[in-house]
Amino acid sequence: MILSAEKLVKTFKLHTAVDQVNITMKEKECVALLGPNGSGKTTTLKMLSGLLTPDSGRIIFLGKTNINRQHIGYLPQYPSFFPWMTAEQYLHFSGNLSGVPKKILRERVEEMLAFAGLEDAKKKQIGGFSGGMKQRLGLAQALLHKPKLLILDEPVSALDPTGRRDVLMMMNELKTKMSILFSTHVLHDAEQICDDIVVLKDGKVKWAGPLSSLKRDHLGSSFILETEEDLKGWLGTRKYVKDVFFPTPKTAQFMLEKPNDRNRLLTECMENGLTITRFSILEQTLEDAYMELIQE
Repeated sequence: MILSAEKLVKTFKLHTAVDQVNITMKEKECVALLGPNGSGKTTTLKMLSGLLTPDSGRIIFLGKTNINRQHIGYLPQYPSFFPWMTAEQYLHFSGNLSGVPKKILRERVEEMLAFAGLEDAKKKQIGGFSGGMKQRLGLAQALLHKPKLLILDEPVSALDPTGRRDVLMMMNELKTKMSILFSTHVLHDAEQICDDIVVLKDGKVKWAGPLSSLKRDHLGSSFILETEEDLKGWLGTRKYVKDVFFPTPKTAQFMLEKPNDRNRLLTECMENGLTITRFSILEQTLEDAYMELIQE
């Protein structure tokens, strides 16, 4: 276990931003922190990176209760740069602040420029960089000192599709070398690279576990039934049918208490003289499961 956070609480004046949050991470695991804006993601990440002190709770990093920031790489949601610096100058400056030995700093800077795809732009001033280039440069500075844990706050939220793809590809490569914890409010980004997810809402953990389990735990099978007769007055009386929605009087979208209730429903339709023109399973996505969870 590389990281364990237990019952973290952080309050700002009268607002509790983080309330009894628990998070655990293994080595070389990628975990996504999901949730709507204002759910406590940024505050949680700042506490885990050592930038904020929890009001209560405990963080254990690499087996110790004091966070050694030399082993953490951190990229804020809105990284700041000196626009007059070149990419090369900025990484040298960041490396000195991070305590990278001078004898290996030049080599590390060149390595990170190459990894971020900025070799041809290393002599250019950062003020002329695109959003994607700045984000890749920010990621390069977070990696200069070879951290064991990389923490990224909304790393692709402000990027265009090309920049988004580039950063996600870099993260996908990095997760084979280190643990990664990143926040996002877009489930699709988490699907691309993460192993587990932690969903926050109003500062509390709503759900945590493997991404594959989210759909299983929070979505049932939804069905569509169409008949030539009016369904509205009949289908709603079936006790094994729930969450019924009628787009038209002869069309119903609903869920069943149990999967094998399908046969029961079809039998009762025929017994009641209903002419079925369509009966199918409505496919639901992980996005549907996430939205269902957030709206609970």
